[in-house]
Amino acid sequence: MLHAKAPALVISFASAVDAMQVEKNCRAEGLPGRLIPVPREITAGCGLAWKAAPEDRDSILTSLKAAGISWQGIYIIEL
Repeated sequence: MLHAKAPALVISFASAVDAMQVEKNCRAEGLPGRLIPVPREITAGCGLAWKAAPEDRDSILTSLKAAGISWQGIYIIEL
């Protein structure tokens, strides 16, 4: 069965350390999402990205900024 594609927030990172910090931070803050391999539509340094719903963008980015975690790019793509 094929699943319909839906818009997803994808945040890419320059290093795997940053990606792992995001996962730890989001879990601690109770924020939604998960680490995924970087989709081929995106070029990112470490090969990992955080995927969440587009409507969670502001709360996730606010949390990352407060924790001092940097990201490489922010995308809304169909996954």
